[in-house]
Amino acid sequence: GSRVVIDDAVRGTVSWDADATVGDFILLRSSGVPVYNFCVAVDDASMGITTVIRAEEHLTNTLRQGLILDALGAPRPRYAHCSLILGEDKQKLSKRHGATSCNQFRLDGFLPDAMINYLALLGWNDGTDNEIFARDELVDAFDIGRIVKSPSVFDMDKLRWVNSQHLKQMGVEEILDLVEEQLHFMDMIVDEGVDERRKRDFVFASTALAKQMMETTQDAASNAREVLGYHLPKEFADLADGSEAKEMVKRGNFYAISMKLLEMFDGGSFPMPDAGDPLAAFMDASNKVIVEDNEVGGDAKSYPQEYKATMKSMAKEMNVKGKNLFHPVRLALTGEMSGQDVTKQLSLLAMATSEGSVVNAESAGIVPFEARMERLKIFCDSIPEEFRISSQKKDDKGKNNDNGKSKKGQGDDATKNESQAAGAADPLDSYEGPPITALDIRVGRIERVWTHEDADKLYCEEIDVGEDVPRQIASGLRPYLSEEDLDGRMVLVLCNLKARKLAGFPSHGMVLCASNEDHTEVKLVSVPVDAKIGERVTVPGFDFEGEGAAPFAENKVGKKKVFEKIAPYLKTSEYGVPEFGGRPLLTSAGVCTSPIKNGSVS
Repeated sequence: GSRVVIDDAVRGTVSWDADATVGDFILLRSSGVPVYNFCVAVDDASMGITTVIRAEEHLTNTLRQGLILDALGAPRPRYAHCSLILGEDKQKLSKRHGATSCNQFRLDGFLPDAMINYLALLGWNDGTDNEIFARDELVDAFDIGRIVKSPSVFDMDKLRWVNSQHLKQMGVEEILDLVEEQLHFMDMIVDEGVDERRKRDFVFASTALAKQMMETTQDAASNAREVLGYHLPKEFADLADGSEAKEMVKRGNFYAISMKLLEMFDGGSFPMPDAGDPLAAFMDASNKVIVEDNEVGGDAKSYPQEYKATMKSMAKEMNVKGKNLFHPVRLALTGEMSGQDVTKQLSLLAMATSEGSVVNAESAGIVPFEARMERLKIFCDSIPEEFRISSQKKDDKGKNNDNGKSKKGQGDDATKNESQAAGAADPLDSYEGPPITALDIRVGRIERVWTHEDADKLYCEEIDVGEDVPRQIASGLRPYLSEEDLDGRMVLVLCNLKARKLAGFPSHGMVLCASNEDHTEVKLVSVPVDAKIGERVTVPGFDFEGEGAAPFAENKVGKKKVFEKIAPYLKTSEYGVPEFGGRPLLTSAGVCTSPIKNGSVS
């Protein structure tokens, strides 16, 4: 009739009726071999174990082991029974979710420290919103009292994110060996009879090129293979209807720009990477490695600077600039509408196709530059005549054919406006990132807000964004705003972010805020009171209604780092207006505002 009681560090007080639960249980089998629970109890007693941390499945074993320890006169250790780890289907993690060995994670490009970091967060947090820890930081921060009862979900996307944060903290040189290992796994480089310097240069370039977007070291090898390929379709008709590439070609600039590139290539005037300085595009003038994609490498006489000068000359000669120049050039040279800096891509291609290259051309899927130009010529020949003249030139031609005459005052005003426009640089002229339409920013209302019980800096919110049920979103706003500041407020919500857990709370989206330069002041972006809950925020000059205007899928926004690429162009103006590239964020009721001037929006 006795009861066995334990004070479990995770589950609190747990008790059993010994007779009703286990009765007179077996200690030794008929063969004389002791059973598991007897062995474990004796082992714990003989080794002086003070704390046992194990899965909740062993909770019932604690009763038997406790009774054995009591019979032996040995002290019971402290027990902590952790909840199970679940698969993304919320079922117990098992072989049916894919039997993944530790070595497979290495093959997939995950860092040991990142794996330890992520596994430590499954069912535990340090009470802050910090999720990235070094090993020694985990040792210092760990407290058994902060293990949570609720089961954790093994989320591969979250693991990749944690791994990416560890990679960001490492220099290019620190991960070269890991990237070289991945290139070998993919059979992209050879070892026998190769120049070690050439191999190291190729690995270095592959790493630097992908460093900013890497989630795993495998991404560097995969990205290199993507860069070395060329996926421009054979014909115009093969482009997907409504795709960004097809719409761009139809605007007319692509044909003229491609013809100019082909002319320069045939005439030998198109700048190509210098075989004597293959890493010029990846190093700045002080010989420091470049990992930011918006930085141009090399000194004044290097290939990247020569390429930049050529683009400026083309812009002036063809009277085209900004995305109307850069997007066609990128598609023509790389076969893609977006990607890393073109000079870096072409430099990697030059290394892979040079004499004595260390790259396995077949496995890497290399399309040499000369072959690209041949394919570009064939593609251009297939472009219909109507899309060989830019829409701007068509408009200008129509205006020139107008028989009406402008008044002198109007002509003077036009000249003045053109002069002013020429002096004002458009922030989007140099922008090559994803379209702002990729983001699904909606008007929402915070219906409920409360403090996260385990994270000191987090609020938990339920926000109505026009869906059947409110979104649950966690935000790190507690250091800056009170619950009263948030409750009932209309806000802007970035909705197409994949759901993930923040300190155990399932968060699906992000509340947009404005902050000053050093992030000591953070305020909500203010929405006009008459705006409609759930409506999508728009930006002047961008088509939010056409076929290509649909927001990107959640997994693409995360995988392609879409928000990270757009974020540097999300600013507040000198009047506190949130803008993308100098264009205001609009609702049906007017312009959004912010009390923070000349700040950033994130």
